[in-house]
Amino acid sequence: MSILIDKNTKILVQGLTGKTGTFHTEQALAYHGTKMVGGIHPKKGGESWTGAKGETLPIFASVAEGKEKTGANASVVYVPPAGAAEAIIEAIEAEIPLIVCITEGIPVADMIKVKARLDRSTSRLIGPNCPGIVTPDQCKIGIMPGNIFRKGSVGVVSRSGTLTYEAVFQTTNAGLGQSTAVGIGGDPVKGTEFIDMLEMFLADDETKSIIMIGEIGGSAEEDAAQFLIDEAKRGRKKPMAGFIAGRTAPAGRTMGHAGAVISGGKGGAEDKIAAMEAAGIRVSPSPARLGTTLVEAIKG
Repeated sequence: MSILIDKNTKILVQGLTGKTGTFHTEQALAYHGTKMVGGIHPKKGGESWTGAKGETLPIFASVAEGKEKTGANASVVYVPPAGAAEAIIEAIEAEIPLIVCITEGIPVADMIKVKARLDRSTSRLIGPNCPGIVTPDQCKIGIMPGNIFRKGSVGVVSRSGTLTYEAVFQTTNAGLGQSTAVGIGGDPVKGTEFIDMLEMFLADDETKSIIMIGEIGGSAEEDAAQFLIDEAKRGRKKPMAGFIAGRTAPAGRTMGHAGAVISGGKGGAEDKIAAMEAAGIRVSPSPARLGTTLVEAIKG
């Protein structure tokens, strides 16, 4: 079992005909036959897209049309920031169950509108400003490099894109592999938080341990730690390793995006680390030791 995506997931690409959408769609098609089933472009409906190796996909004028004609149950958004929120909302209105938005730099005001619409829907949004999601040997949505993945037992959830890759690479090298890896994105307003992913990983029989990577800013890590404490009391617990990026950043400093800022005495690394340790997470002193830290956590 995996979470969110598997070999049967059918994916529409919003922004397929652009340079970024084209490159990553070619990469996805090459990854164990990930089922990319079509692209969306309001002015190019009825045309087709051709990849570098001769791959072809139909282009539809709308997400609703694409879903109707392909049976798609996921979409990935590579639309530039100015139009990305509108693209997400179009997918929500088409009742796409899983929407993954890679786009960085979407205005917070736009995402507030998206969040309000999302909360009234049946769709789940991963991102924005995220690397996507991979279930090894089955399906790849987003920009993560497929070659570092190995089918296994570690669930990875991270706010940091780069450190998602690092955790995957290290758990592959440790011989553990991954059940699914999810980059949830670092923006302050996003579709899915740590708690949502941790709930799925705790419920997934194939996920035997979990890596959780947070960042300074906000309270998502503290909220997740309390969730884990509450779940442990109910008898649901798995070995976990964690890391907080930005430990040396001074108050008021941002880390590349608006979601990672310390203010008002909240969001600091030390508080997050303390909360995670209180929840039984073994916190790695360095991103370079995530894999060995998880092995230590598994051994107890």
